[in-house]
Amino acid sequence: MTTVVIKRVYEPPTKSDGKRYLVDRLWPRGLRKADAALDDWWKDLAPSPPLRTWFAHDPERFSEFKRRYKTELRTNPLLNATAKSLGAGKVTLLYAAKDSEVNHAVVLAEALRRLTA
Repeated sequence: MTTVVIKRVYEPPTKSDGKRYLVDRLWPRGLRKADAALDDWWKDLAPSPPLRTWFAHDPERFSEFKRRYKTELRTNPLLNATAKSLGAGKVTLLYAAKDSEVNHAVVLAEALRRLTA
């Protein structure tokens, strides 16, 4: 069974994170790659640039953003391939946004949980 959690990329890595995947399209500001301790960078699973720009982390747009991002994910062949490749264990999706509840990693984690259940 796969356990999918989310965490800010600026928080220190821990052994309990399991596999660590950055899920932002852009590299986080001020973070050295060595400090991120990543297993991979899944930028192609992040929201498209136009959707990311439109959303702008506005909480009032989050509901519509989720709908649009889920549509993008359904048409992204990488989502199913990624879910199949995860195997058992813990997976931590890393994001740079300041809000832990209003960000794309929440939506991506839901999608991966559904596919790996």
